[in-house]
Amino acid sequence: MKSSIIAFFCLLTVLSFDIIAQKKPSKIGEIAAQLDYAFDEIAKVKAINPKAVSPRSTKGDTLLMVPSKDWTSGFFAGDLWYMYELTKDEKWLVKAKEFTAPLEREKTNGTTHDMGFKMYCSFGNGYRLTKDPKYRDILLEAARTLTTRFNPTIGCIKSWDHHNDVWPFPVIIDNMMNLELLFWAFKETKDSLFYKVAISHANTTMKNHFRADYSSYHVIGYDVKTGKAIQKNTHQGYNDASAWARGQSWGLYSYAMCFRETGDAKYLNQAENIAQFILKHPNLPEDLVPYWDYNAPTIPNTPRDVSAASIMASAFYELSTQVPAKAKFYKQTADKLMESLSAKYRAGLKTNKGFLLTSSTGNLPANSEINVPMVYADYYYLEALLRKRNLKKQ
Repeated sequence: MKSSIIAFFCLLTVLSFDIIAQKKPSKIGEIAAQLDYAFDEIAKVKAINPKAVSPRSTKGDTLLMVPSKDWTSGFFAGDLWYMYELTKDEKWLVKAKEFTAPLEREKTNGTTHDMGFKMYCSFGNGYRLTKDPKYRDILLEAARTLTTRFNPTIGCIKSWDHHNDVWPFPVIIDNMMNLELLFWAFKETKDSLFYKVAISHANTTMKNHFRADYSSYHVIGYDVKTGKAIQKNTHQGYNDASAWARGQSWGLYSYAMCFRETGDAKYLNQAENIAQFILKHPNLPEDLVPYWDYNAPTIPNTPRDVSAASIMASAFYELSTQVPAKAKFYKQTADKLMESLSAKYRAGLKTNKGFLLTSSTGNLPANSEINVPMVYADYYYLEALLRKRNLKKQ
């Protein structure tokens, strides 16, 4: 009888813990609930402005949404594709398609270099997960459009059509991220134009954007007639000689991506050197979430840039698959970044208009988007979660 009572209470204890575990939402469950809240907030804005296709950030208590032409317009759709991949829940597939569709008009927009951000994060993930032939056609047209901005004399894709009074042919470090679309297009079609443009841009950027310590300038201005780099500046960093945090993360991520797509060791070497610059920088905080510029004079009393950290986290998971001898180190670095982001910078449920992360900095010198949630921070955070999960399956 006594043993039966003990067994009963043991079973009751197990069941109690099981019920508690069921009630406690998983990280993905919490993210799903936050995105559900985001849909409600998005619907309010779209009711007033139907041309708004994607959330970008917040201003005070206002959700800022953008039209398809904005460089950030593809990230939220990308978030939803990642949620579908993480959960296999058809709900996210439906939502991903819904937020991807309005971006199709951008496939022929040749006024911007941001084709990868807009189209590959949205339609690219969509095609990878569904193999919808319509998505493939849209992506290929977008890739062809991107190549029209390539200048063979310079060897780069032009970044901006604005600020012509400052830079005759500006190329920003961010532009490296758009090369993934071109590498994909080459693999799909075997048209060498896509590959040649991507390689030329990556090589020219490596030659001119980076200093001896592997930090990068933000903007390089080229002479259209000679192809020479004649200006080395910033637009969003502290000054021309500083290391703008998100720019360093773009470089880290994009050269790891170039190595994955080409197998050329010089790109891996570049990525690892950028990684060393970041990780050994004396101004990198202990939690690895950088200040908006590594050389900001008011450190530590200056804003962080969580978007730079989420990009880094995803990049370090990528590097962990590329360098077997350092796989553990790079994975631990990425894990620490994700732990910091999840513990200190995750938005509370039904706050921040449905964004997942807080405390990004867009353009501090212009007093724009400072210490706010940013859609691209969320995108690379979800990508990092997915990459971490995939590593566990290996």
